[in-house]
Amino acid sequence: MHPPELRARARRLYLDGATVAEVARTVGLSYPTVRHWCKDRPTPKQQGTALRCFRCRDDMHAPTDPAAYAYLLGLYLGDGHLVTRARVPVLRIACSDCWPGLIEACDNAMRRVLAEKVQRVQKPGCVNVQSYGKHWPCLLPQHGPGKKHQRPIVLADWQRPIVEAQAGDFLRGLFHSDGCRFANRVVVRGKEYVYPRYMFVNESADIMGLCQQALDRLGIAWRMNRRNSLSVARREAVAALDQHVGPKS
Repeated sequence: MHPPELRARARRLYLDGATVAEVARTVGLSYPTVRHWCKDRPTPKQQGTALRCFRCRDDMHAPTDPAAYAYLLGLYLGDGHLVTRARVPVLRIACSDCWPGLIEACDNAMRRVLAEKVQRVQKPGCVNVQSYGKHWPCLLPQHGPGKKHQRPIVLADWQRPIVEAQAGDFLRGLFHSDGCRFANRVVVRGKEYVYPRYMFVNESADIMGLCQQALDRLGIAWRMNRRNSLSVARREAVAALDQHVGPKS
């Protein structure tokens, strides 16, 4: 099966005035194949998730719901796993039983981004929210063998403007997966002070860097309290992050 990018290139050459024979020589395919693409069936038959994959459609250049995509990307970088060894790839995101609202939000994000069907598989202490789809690898190019903190995690060029424009939703996904909001208690000269605080913990320096960049974009102060742990504790910073993340439910 030829990649959709090759079909799209052949179609563009043909529409620009090249003959079928010229296109076939340029793309290195047989004349009958190119003729079928350009004349017999100029619009490829798309089924399932292919209809919603903006990376594989000529008439779509961005997700239909950028906020949902940024949120889902954050969840995936935290507690997600994309299995590509199976005949049909499956995206799984582990959500704690303690947060039914998070499970619902994850399910909804998958449906808004690509999924036709979403399954919830109960595991000890958590629910695997999962969806099968051949085009999940197109939308999550960070997938690969091994643990995320043992391999580079870099945004693709086309992902950067989405994450930059939807920094709040991206942070919401990161903090909903590998972060928390809690009441921090400190004692100063015998008096106890209680104030809200956010923490984000991740072993991947690359993912931590993406979190830091998103916070900087929103002007939210943060500091590293450990090698793998980021803290947002200033009152105004917590209030600003509350507008985008808020406590889990």
